[in-house]
Amino acid sequence: MNTLRSTPALPRSPLLASAELPKSREGDPVFAEPWQAVAFAMTVRLHEQGVFSWSEWAEALSAELYKPGRRADGSDYYDCWVAALSRLVTELSIASGLELEALVGSWQRAAEATPHGTPIALANDPLR
Repeated sequence: MNTLRSTPALPRSPLLASAELPKSREGDPVFAEPWQAVAFAMTVRLHEQGVFSWSEWAEALSAELYKPGRRADGSDYYDCWVAALSRLVTELSIASGLELEALVGSWQRAAEATPHGTPIALANDPLR
């Protein structure tokens, strides 16, 4: 598992104490699934390229985390992360909502067409 280390100078977030978020043996938060690490890396890369500032990112993520219906235990944290990233990508005109929907559909079809135990690849989408 890939480990996310909290910065020692920052106060520890109550979200990190959530029993629902996976942790390493040392107690550090980790990614439960590879897609979570990919979403994290995409966000960092877009920031590094100047697509958005950390304050813009924090505002978008916070808005998702505190939407009604979100899980108080943080177990949907990375779902919020992807929703925030999707929102920023569309708001900043990097991709349209229709383009994102088409890509989501393509990934879903690829997942359904991929044999169990094999990595999902967009090339497996029968409509591509």
